[in-house]
Amino acid sequence: MSDDRTFVIVGASLAGAKAAEALRSKGFEGRVVLIGDDHERPYERPPLSKEYLTGKKPKEKAYVHAEGYYAEENIDLRLGVRVVALHRDEHEVELDGGERVPYDKLLLTTGSSVNELKVPGADLEGVHYLRTMDDSTTLKSAISNPGAHVVIIGAGWIGLEVASAARGYGAQVVLIEPQPVPLFGVLGQELGEFYAQLHRDHGVDVRLRVGITRLIGDAGRVSAVVTSDATQIAADVVVVGVGIRPNVSLAADAGLLVDNGIIVDEYLQTTDPDIYAAGDVANAHNPHLGRQLRVEHWANAHDQGPAVAASMLGVGEPFAKVPYFFSDQYDVGMEYSGLARPGDYDELVYRGSLASHEFCAFWLSKGTVIAGMNVNVWDVHSDIRALIKSRALVDVAKLTDPGVPIADATAP
Repeated sequence: MSDDRTFVIVGASLAGAKAAEALRSKGFEGRVVLIGDDHERPYERPPLSKEYLTGKKPKEKAYVHAEGYYAEENIDLRLGVRVVALHRDEHEVELDGGERVPYDKLLLTTGSSVNELKVPGADLEGVHYLRTMDDSTTLKSAISNPGAHVVIIGAGWIGLEVASAARGYGAQVVLIEPQPVPLFGVLGQELGEFYAQLHRDHGVDVRLRVGITRLIGDAGRVSAVVTSDATQIAADVVVVGVGIRPNVSLAADAGLLVDNGIIVDEYLQTTDPDIYAAGDVANAHNPHLGRQLRVEHWANAHDQGPAVAASMLGVGEPFAKVPYFFSDQYDVGMEYSGLARPGDYDELVYRGSLASHEFCAFWLSKGTVIAGMNVNVWDVHSDIRALIKSRALVDVAKLTDPGVPIADATAP
């Protein structure tokens, strides 16, 4: 018998594309409609601040699938189309042109949007954000201009990676961050200082504990940034990286439960049994951590796509992946697994030396590893993730000894 069901995916993102792929690979023969407001077919975002921005890889490498994939798999890919409303009672989504598309199951992978700078002059030409392929293309052109003076507002992962890319092109870079160190809320003081020094060593002017009060323009184009300590910094390129916010308006307007994302259970199902959410926008119950968690990184979107497809088909399992992300800056690559927010841990220990730029860091809570980061040390993140998932007590002496395999660092 043929399957006459229609599964609609709102958000032609990594999570949406991987979900569509998994529906087909798992044998779903019904109609799959993948709708996105971007004019580009689904692509991955890490290259936008890494290999594509630096010029090391062409943009074709960022796409999730080859151009002909969606037609070959009979996936109705609609680009440049915005969904303006969900009609839950009628099981329909409404498009910006007025068309309504019926669904039996609906997946929301609507992602996130950048937080915008709210100071005078923020609308001047030369102020950039980085979220889309077009953003990255435009920014690459701006930072690769000889003699560019680049001011980056926000020393999170995006800000740091853009700083690295800009320095690679020879631009003059000033990095502004109101916190005591870069990545303070993610990595804490010590490792934040490591990244501050890394950028200083590569010629970045890192200015901490200062904010932005206004941007100054000349003939409609940004020419300077004024900081909270009244310093004026010349700038012909300003990059704003002050976080993102989940795109929840469709879900909220439709009456779904929303709180820092769309609330879903461990099967990525919303409070409506026929509607699911995945990727940046999903605030999911993580059985491993025992809490709701919204993760904004590549691996989460990549892994939740297939997981939610299985749930939509009625064969899903609880999504309990250990959070994971990575970053490349200059000659320093890192991978981070787990979750260690301020107050979650009581000890931070190292294997190797920060000065050597080759080390692992482990965040411990009551003798167990809750997060780990490997910096220029490769082929260990699987062991780190396994240690986190095991919740085993560790022997700190073994854990910090490079001569002992990480898998053997548990306490007797």
